[in-house]
Amino acid sequence: MADIKVALYGADGETKGEIELDAAVFGIEPNMAVLHQVVTAQLAAARSGSASTKTRAEVRGGGRKPWRQKGLGRARHGSIRAPQWTGGGVVFGPRPRSYEQRTPKKMKKLALRSALSARAAEEAIRVVDNFEPWATPRTKDAASLLAALGAGRKSLVVLEHGDTVAERSFRNLPDVRLLRAGHVAAYDVLWADTVVFTTATLRSVGEGGYDVSDTDFVREAPDKIEEGS
Repeated sequence: MADIKVALYGADGETKGEIELDAAVFGIEPNMAVLHQVVTAQLAAARSGSASTKTRAEVRGGGRKPWRQKGLGRARHGSIRAPQWTGGGVVFGPRPRSYEQRTPKKMKKLALRSALSARAAEEAIRVVDNFEPWATPRTKDAASLLAALGAGRKSLVVLEHGDTVAERSFRNLPDVRLLRAGHVAAYDVLWADTVVFTTATLRSVGEGGYDVSDTDFVREAPDKIEEGS
C-alpha cells in the first residue's frame, strides 16, 4: 500500500508539517456492498419504532351489542368497536417494534475503514496536532480553525476524552458533529464533508487498537459528547 500523507495543523490553523495515515485504514479499496449494508443497519437502528394503534380489544366502549341478532333486516354486529365501524379498532396496524439489524463487528470495521478510505481519497481528512493552546472555550476559535482547514459545510470532529475545551468550542457551531474515537460509525464519516482528527484520535483509529462500538444505533443529532462517555 502506498504511503498516505496529509498536512498536520496546529490549533491556530497554521501548518506544522505532514503526518502519515495508516494505509490499512485510510488506503483500502472501499467495499461498497458492506458499506451499504452496515449504514442501512445503523439507520434502521435509529428508528424509534414507537408507532402504535389500538385493536378492537383496546379501544374504549363497545361492550353492548348494538342491536338484536335477528328480526331487523340489518347485518348482525356484536360491537360498535369492530374494525368496520367508525372509531373501531385497527386491523394489522403498526405496533411498537425494534428495527435493529445486528451486524458482525468485522463488517462494521470494514465499513468504517471503507468510509475513511473514501474520504481520504477525496482529500477530506484533516489532522490537528492537539487543542492544548486553547485555554478557554471560544466558538470563534473553532470556527476560525475550520475555516483555516478548508472544511466543508458539514464537519465531523473526532475528540479524545480530555478535549473538554475543544468540545465546548465546537458544540455551538451548526453542522458540526462531535464524537469520541470509539464512537465513530461509517454513517458519521459519510455524513461529513470533512473529518477532523487529532494526532491522538488518529492513532486510536489505527487497525491494531481500534474497536467499534457494540451498538448499531445512530443518534439523530450527536452534536454533543455526553459526559463520561
